[in-house]
Amino acid sequence: MKMRKKADLPSKLCQTCGLPFNWRKKWEKNWDEVKYCSQRCRSNSQSSRSGKSQT
Repeated sequence: MKMRKKADLPSKLCQTCGLPFNWRKKWEKNWDEVKYCSQRCRSNSQSSRSGKSQT
């Protein structure tokens, strides 16, 4: 398999924080379903949907 440069990897914008994040090997099989850049953004998104307020 040919190595890719980091600049050649696909990227997306996180739905919670809006920051760009790049493809990772662990997301190889489900890249189309990845929406968040981190577990923290994923949990923040779920808590904001359930109506909890953070103070």
